[in-house]
Amino acid sequence: MIRATTTPGRLLLTPGDHAVMMIDFQPQMAFATRSIDAVMLRNNIALIAQAAGGFGVPTILTTVATESFSGPMFQEATAAFPGQTLVERTSMNAWEDEGVVAEINRIGRLRVVLAGLWTSVCIVGPALSAIDQGFEVSVVADACGDVSDEAHDRAMERMVQAGVRPMTTLQYLLELQRDWARSETYGMTTSIARRLGGAYGLGIVYATTMFGGGEGH
Repeated sequence: MIRATTTPGRLLLTPGDHAVMMIDFQPQMAFATRSIDAVMLRNNIALIAQAAGGFGVPTILTTVATESFSGPMFQEATAAFPGQTLVERTSMNAWEDEGVVAEINRIGRLRVVLAGLWTSVCIVGPALSAIDQGFEVSVVADACGDVSDEAHDRAMERMVQAGVRPMTTLQYLLELQRDWARSETYGMTTSIARRLGGAYGLGIVYATTMFGGGEGH
């Protein structure tokens, strides 16, 4: 007879079992993104970055053509990791970059959570490459975007068919907390949820708190 226990499922993420890769959150990439509203995108970038940073999850920040085309990574991504060096690439597929792969190997975790622009290129590439090499990959769907709904949706479908596990930003945050009795991260989690996750009916207020006005950041 099968008996239920209070053991969490193996597929659930924990702060100590994965790394995060935030890919190409840069102005030029966001300028052509149409599958998600720009304010919502930047809100969700901040949410996943603050969740990963707050829970101490090793996070790789990687950019492409910063000086020549794409511009600097949004501060919504970088602010949670002060002083961290960004990995600059030439490859569209971050998994083909020696610097990125060196960081993955240094961190040494089997699970990788991806978020970035664009879904169909810069997320599909590392997702399929990592799975092919035996890694477990999750993609934060609402912290990704593409030039059209069709491009984003087909990219997500393609990755899911290959074994990627889709999730959302708020799901990521609450999966890491998972128990309100964990008092050491309770305040951080509820603060992020209030400011960026629409918790308690407050809605999304990040744009006003970061850039002036509204509730203090």
